[in-house]
Amino acid sequence: MRRAPRLLPVAIAVIGAAILAGCSAPSDAAAPSPSAAPAPSPTPTPTPPTAAEWAADRVAAMTDREKAASLLMLHAPGTTPDAMRTMIDAGIAGVILMGDNIPADEAGLAALTAELQADPDAATLIGIDQEGGIVSRIAWDPAPAPWDLRGADPAATRDAFAARAAALAASGVNVNFGIVADVTDDPGSFIYDRVLGTEPQGAAQRVAAAVEGERGRVASTVKHFPGHGAAPGDSHVSVPSAPLSLDQWRAGPAMPFEAAIDADVELVMTGHLAYPSVDAAPASLSSEWHRILREELGFDGVLVTDDMLMLQHNGLAEYQDPGENAIRAVAAGSDLLLYVLPADPSEFGISVDGLSASIAAAVADGRIPGERLDDAATRVLELRRELVEAGRE
Repeated sequence: MRRAPRLLPVAIAVIGAAILAGCSAPSDAAAPSPSAAPAPSPTPTPTPPTAAEWAADRVAAMTDREKAASLLMLHAPGTTPDAMRTMIDAGIAGVILMGDNIPADEAGLAALTAELQADPDAATLIGIDQEGGIVSRIAWDPAPAPWDLRGADPAATRDAFAARAAALAASGVNVNFGIVADVTDDPGSFIYDRVLGTEPQGAAQRVAAAVEGERGRVASTVKHFPGHGAAPGDSHVSVPSAPLSLDQWRAGPAMPFEAAIDADVELVMTGHLAYPSVDAAPASLSSEWHRILREELGFDGVLVTDDMLMLQHNGLAEYQDPGENAIRAVAAGSDLLLYVLPADPSEFGISVDGLSASIAAAVADGRIPGERLDDAATRVLELRRELVEAGRE
């Protein structure tokens, strides 16, 4: 049997007191004016959308060709903004600066990059390969080269990349493609002078430290997933092949990338290199490697390709169609496609309209699921929105 509420006697007493009060003489206190209105409740401040919500809303209002254009990050030679701004106005996500874009000093670069910011709600991604050492675009980088860091405590790497990122941010650069997560102890490897460690554990510690150093200054990128060090050859002119099994990869080359992801790196760059035991295709075009990144390593940021023109430069017939390369990259799971272009992009059959049309047509044909295109466009726009919000803080 359910017990009666214990507050019942109190309620009876309160009712009785109210009846007695009603029978007593009226109080001298004035009754409230019947015309007095209660004070209005303050209107709650609406909660602003998160960067992800904002990006999803914008993508929902875009056409497929607009979404496709928003996945592109291109280069145009020169230290004036005109050619780059034309591509930005065509809807691309951003530009990558190479040596031929860099003025003489920080002030000159800051003036150039300011001209490339077109949307107050979504930052133009302005990327650069500033590793230090042999891969340096700016001359005023105060940080030591990778080979000077790999024998030092990881804290030295953190401090170096903090200083490097501060110099980039002061120049208007907001994305650094500068953290090499490859591992090799082979001095003959083309990547040897660029690595932060010659064995996986040490490399992992320094890669994570580099990400921590850049945090809050620029968006960090680690490269070249799943790891160049195990794949002899130069992906600028070939598709290098690594002889490792997936388990061997997990026990070695994977470690720096896992450390970077645990440190909340914003972008991972896939390489044009293959691990045939996992997938015969280059990682940049491999759905399996993208699955491993997302599902096994838990990466939830932006997946960017290495320069897509490298595939055409390798001379292999299957990679000579730029539209087909773009379709394969997006279908595999890439979010941002990188292109280092010459003064005349038509030399390689490249244009914003052409790449966007190829990707959109692949969506219409079912080769790229519409959800895949939406996901990629949303991830890139979310990053661009986050960069704007960080600048307002």
